[in-house]
Amino acid sequence: MKLKRHKQNPIIKPIKTNNWESKAVFNLGAVYEEKTGLIHVIYRAIGEYEKYLSVLGHATSKDGINFERNDNPIFKPMEEYEKWSCEDPRITKIGNTFYMTYVALSKPPHEGGGPPKTALASTTDFVNFKRHGIITPEGADDRDTVLFPEKIDGKYVMLHRPHNWSKKYVQNKDGELYIQVNGTVDPVKRVIKWPIEEKPTFPEKPSIWIAYSEDLKDWYGHKVMMEPEMKWEQEKLGAGPPPIRTEKGWLLIYHSVSYDEGIKKYHAGAALLDLNDPSKVIGRTKNPILDPERDYEVSGDVSNVVFPEGIVVRGDELLVYYGAADKTCCLATCNLNELVNSIQ
Repeated sequence: MKLKRHKQNPIIKPIKTNNWESKAVFNLGAVYEEKTGLIHVIYRAIGEYEKYLSVLGHATSKDGINFERNDNPIFKPMEEYEKWSCEDPRITKIGNTFYMTYVALSKPPHEGGGPPKTALASTTDFVNFKRHGIITPEGADDRDTVLFPEKIDGKYVMLHRPHNWSKKYVQNKDGELYIQVNGTVDPVKRVIKWPIEEKPTFPEKPSIWIAYSEDLKDWYGHKVMMEPEMKWEQEKLGAGPPPIRTEKGWLLIYHSVSYDEGIKKYHAGAALLDLNDPSKVIGRTKNPILDPERDYEVSGDVSNVVFPEGIVVRGDELLVYYGAADKTCCLATCNLNELVNSIQ
């Protein structure tokens, strides 16, 4: 099964007269707000290429297709841990609060800024945000972090993708685990002691991990949930939008990376997770549900990228919002039940 691209794609493009979003707008989180009937999206915006510093823009829509955009960024780097960039937002509604995970960079990698980390912020009005700080473990090159929209067995649940938590980067010295830290030029800090209590089984390639928390701050129980299996997943996997509950399981849209005749490509797939124990994968699509095929996905600032981050259920229809070629924001749709039933 394939997602159907909307005929108006790209639905959000750079605005040349707005300096902060003049070059690229992409990788958008999305959520539906019941009391207003609005779909909110928060997207990553680039206004220059020299520093490539990201801020986050905001837009709303009644129909999920035509958006009214804020003239100014809704979220900008403020704290030390994010002063270089705020990237790739995902939005989850838990109770009456909207939680946003985002990638935070304190410095560019060539200046020894260390690996990307994931931070958490929350809002009730998409105007005022409370920052909760970094939520991923020390030294983890961690992106693609999403929260489940409800507690499971009394605990918050998170999926994340620590790139360097794979066999290539882990060392065992005299029974002690050490891990290579990417994105730092300081040779002393390139290898650190394993930062968490659990000593899990490490995957061959960067994979999707699961973890749990009582307070959305301290996370534990980290273990691999899903590893690359198919040729189109051969390099790595990462969660896309936050999972959504269905009768047959939690529906997770994810992205993968492959090399096709030496060409790097991003794809989107789907999986079902057990409702009571989401660390168990019930099934996953054998083929991608979205590949980079259209001009706006093949050519851009980064070629051959479809990167889903936002998801909204509207009746029987599933709206999947994705970044295309790190340049624009796009929409693809499908029947929710048909997608769920296609996963084995």
